[in-house]
Amino acid sequence: MEKSKGSIEAEISKALTQWEKSYLGRGSIAVKTNILRDMVIVTLNGILTPAEYALCKDKEGLLSIKMTRNSLVESGQEDLKQIIFSITDQEVTSFYTDISTQTGERVMVFKLSGDLEKKLSNG
Repeated sequence: MEKSKGSIEAEISKALTQWEKSYLGRGSIAVKTNILRDMVIVTLNGILTPAEYALCKDKEGLLSIKMTRNSLVESGQEDLKQIIFSITDQEVTSFYTDISTQTGERVMVFKLSGDLEKKLSNG
């Protein structure tokens, strides 16, 4: 049976939460995944610790947290690409991520080799 867009989005959210817990040691509070054309856009909320928020009060601490958190995620990039491939059957051609030290939200964008949204709507 063909999976729906919503079920694939939910599966990606669940898999990335698991990855965060096993690779980074803790997961986000909420994860939302959206498939848009040839992209998978994942928003993760509540990923900073209270100590990290405290450090983010000055610019130096903020830049340090941003750099460290982004480096951690980038170092697991191959795992992330494999997770997306195993769920979507699409190759990840590029990966982008950033974190907001204001909201504690991370955004991940996986650019795919094909238009997954169109493929899903055509069934």
